[in-house]
Amino acid sequence: MEVSIREMKNHLSKYLRLVRAGKDVVITNRGAPVARLLPIGDAATEADILARIEALPWVQPGRGGKPKGLRKGIRLRGDGPSAAEIVLRDRE
Repeated sequence: MEVSIREMKNHLSKYLRLVRAGKDVVITNRGAPVARLLPIGDAATEADILARIEALPWVQPGRGGKPKGLRKGIRLRGDGPSAAEIVLRDRE
């Protein structure tokens, strides 16, 4: 169901009853969707949320460790200050 912002403001209780009954309400601004009001449902656990994210086709869960081909670290040349010293100096 779609409803304009003005209609939502004028009849908020009506639309909250519909959402409580299980309906989804899309709120529009000049015909363009800007928000969706959904029933809360059961509280999802962290494991449920992770499972839903991992089910997305573009998500590849990490396997731990560092990526292949990544260097061990960056070494600064010379006798100058360390990277940590440079950062601390910049923060002052």
